[in-house]
Amino acid sequence: MYELIVALGLALFIEGILYAVFPAQMKKLMLFAISQSSSKLRKFGIFVIFVGLCLVALTRI
Repeated sequence: MYELIVALGLALFIEGILYAVFPAQMKKLMLFAISQSSSKLRKFGIFVIFVGLCLVALTRI
């Protein structure tokens, strides 16, 4: 449970930095995401999940 909380905290920290340092670019990114189809967003989300799980698996070896 401890590791899950640390991982969530790190994800929020990184996302917060992006919004603090690049607010205009983050707005553009959100508008771009809104313009994409649900199917594309779903496929991208599945890809990101796969990459994340691979990274976690590699650190556990």
